[in-house]
Amino acid sequence: MKTKEVVYRGSDNIFADIGVSHPKRVLARARIMFHIAEIIRKRGLAQKQAADILHIPQSKVSCLMNGKLNNFSMDHLFELLNALDTDVKIIVEPKPKQEKIATTNVFIGSSL
Repeated sequence: MKTKEVVYRGSDNIFADIGVSHPKRVLARARIMFHIAEIIRKRGLAQKQAADILHIPQSKVSCLMNGKLNNFSMDHLFELLNALDTDVKIIVEPKPKQEKIATTNVFIGSSL
């Protein structure tokens, strides 16, 4: 007898779907890490070369490239972006009245 698998449609935030605390903040950090990894890939840098530019051990570059979120604070990620000649702009503004809660979002420019 076959059993039916139930498939649920996820949201646009996997971290919310799996019950992570502060999922929007974690997604923001993940997006920034992915962007840093993309810069490294598009520049054709080996992990050792990236480590030299970023002033971190090669093992940390490996963690970065493999999305190990717990190894990097948001502040550290900003420093890594700066080391890659990328500006970071932070905009703080009141939430729109129609929104229930304030959020954290990341907007990545198209400079790659």
